[in-house]
Amino acid sequence: MLPQLRFDLDFMPSPLEDRPGLLIRDTFRFSDTTLILPPPLVPLLRFFDGKHEERELHHGLFELTGELDVGPLTQHLVESLDHAGFLINERFLGLREAKMEAFRQMPDRQPAHAGGGYPEEAGALRGMMERYLNPDGVVRGETARVGIAAPHASPDASWESYREAYLGLPAEAGERTFVILGTSHYGAPERFGLTRKNYVTPFGAARTDQEAVEFLARRAPGAVEMEDYCHSIEHSIEFQTVFLQAVYGPEVKVLPVLCGPFGRSLYQGGMPEEDEGVAAFLEALREWRAGPGREAYWVLGVDMAHVGRRYGDEEGVQAGDEQMERVEERDRARVAAIERGDAEGYWGLVQPDHDDLRWCGSAPIYTFLRTAPEVRAELKRYQQWNIDGESVVSFAALHFG
Repeated sequence: MLPQLRFDLDFMPSPLEDRPGLLIRDTFRFSDTTLILPPPLVPLLRFFDGKHEERELHHGLFELTGELDVGPLTQHLVESLDHAGFLINERFLGLREAKMEAFRQMPDRQPAHAGGGYPEEAGALRGMMERYLNPDGVVRGETARVGIAAPHASPDASWESYREAYLGLPAEAGERTFVILGTSHYGAPERFGLTRKNYVTPFGAARTDQEAVEFLARRAPGAVEMEDYCHSIEHSIEFQTVFLQAVYGPEVKVLPVLCGPFGRSLYQGGMPEEDEGVAAFLEALREWRAGPGREAYWVLGVDMAHVGRRYGDEEGVQAGDEQMERVEERDRARVAAIERGDAEGYWGLVQPDHDDLRWCGSAPIYTFLRTAPEVRAELKRYQQWNIDGESVVSFAALHFG
């Protein structure tokens, strides 16, 4: 029996003109290998579902090539996927456990996106932040008294929304704990990922609020993934940490929380807090916020709609085209509910069709709305960005006060 191909891999067309095909890589970074499967071999991946035998792959290769001796090619394909750690077998389980244990043993959470999403050298990063946050003639508004929502898309693509969000930060907020609610792109549903580790960037180490982490882990153990490996690869909190350090200094205090999707509610109905674990975590977060001396400041790292071929749609789209104008109308309806602090109304717009807009931030936003129901928001900027020639991501800047 052939092993099953992992469902959590990243598949995309090869960007190399001299090597066309399907590029496969590991989003979790358990494996550092990238494979490019030639176009004729791509249909053969269907045999790696845990239900087909090797002889069926032989037959598929025979139909493809017309050659009787397909044994070497079969072996090469299986071994390539196996050595890359792309099959669910003992090799992959070993790779996964080794990476998870390595993260657990690390004293700090090291930057995963320096040199990619932003410069890895502190001086260059400082220059980029100056261009984004302190242009000539722009004055800090300090209108976001409670918190902000900013994109977690690449800063190069969404710097205008980042700027608009972070210009609202009040100067005195630097003494508080910044609760960063980030989208967990790889985390389990109905789970919240925590870590005790400081968040390191080229600027230095942002201090994680250990007391707050322990409080939440004690109050809602069933909903917490402690020392969540997803922190080691996730960008939704890392990007916010870089911006906070640029404004308040490298040793800013943070509470990094990765919010997994509320899949049970999206696919089975009901509200997210009908899950006992989610309800316990939301209650714990409210209790922690209400405690004496806990004037936290809230930062949400969220993107909005994901539309186009990259995300499984049949047709490509362009930012601002007719289809994306309709998406903007729906985005703004959701934002209006957020502005009102209307958690139920907001979720009522997300839930239909299992969130067909694919908002990459619905869980952090809902978590915040339930934690701070008295807070109101103001939309400061809305943007759409072509992440490639046929796919668009939307995002915004919000101030909470």
